[in-house]
Amino acid sequence: MIRIGIDLGGTKTEGIALDAQGAILARRRVPSPRGDYAATVATITALVAALEAEAGGPAAAGRGSVGVGIPGIVSPHSGLVKNANSTWIIGHPLDRDLAAALGRPVRVENDANCLAVSEAADGAGAGCAVVFAAILGTGCGAGIVVNGRPLRGRNGIAGEWGHNPLPWPDDGERPGPACYCGRHGCLETFVSGPAFAVDHAAATGESLSAEAIVAAAAAGNAAALASLERLADRIARGLAAVINLLDPDVVVLGGGLSNAIALYDRLPPLVAHRVFSDRIDTPIRRSVHGDSSGVRGAAWLWRPDEAAAFL
Repeated sequence: MIRIGIDLGGTKTEGIALDAQGAILARRRVPSPRGDYAATVATITALVAALEAEAGGPAAAGRGSVGVGIPGIVSPHSGLVKNANSTWIIGHPLDRDLAAALGRPVRVENDANCLAVSEAADGAGAGCAVVFAAILGTGCGAGIVVNGRPLRGRNGIAGEWGHNPLPWPDDGERPGPACYCGRHGCLETFVSGPAFAVDHAAATGESLSAEAIVAAAAAGNAAALASLERLADRIARGLAAVINLLDPDVVVLGGGLSNAIALYDRLPPLVAHRVFSDRIDTPIRRSVHGDSSGVRGAAWLWRPDEAAAFL
């Protein structure tokens, strides 16, 4: 039995093949064909074939289950991709087109939901009934898993954390930066990697990547430390609103900014200050599988008993 997971990103597309126990059989990464939907379908199709051949030889071709994580969702109403920052897949029936190309059913899920599924299965949320997993990377999204399965919601938008307004904004944060969704002040415009870099540049006049700011803060640079403190406070406000509403058993952070180890000391007291409770002991954990969480979660979209049907 082979379970194939594909993580379609803005710059790269990664694929993985897992066995029944979740061990990696094969793994590949290729550039994403930005702006070209037909090429995207072809790239994923070829990647699946290559993974199957590597994982199980020619006899395995066409016999693996396939799950795909995308930076958006397939609308339960129209059957077309929506809310994707990889805008060239918007308005297309990606799951149906991939199923036709591969000759088998394909499950397409939001990449943040894939992160949550992966971490709930055998990562930072293992053993927890309700997992809230946030991606702090090029964008800002989140997924929710309840009892091992992704919570999609009636409209397919459960966990759309990044396109809520930044909670408890101060005067300097209103109305907030413009967002590609057409609104201002979305959480994504404050706590994504690019937003972090823009905020630091506005405060210091210094253009650095998010990773460079984190490194400078770790080295004791006062301006970088101030930028990191603002980021932590904004993430904490966003998480406090989630905990007030959902009260998950664990919060898991993924994406590039989740690698900023300093956040894990700063966030708990900042979150506790905002949560409407006499105490809070919700753990905030870094994703165990890191950059692999999305692609692993895509493979986990098929449970072992379901994936066995492809044999």
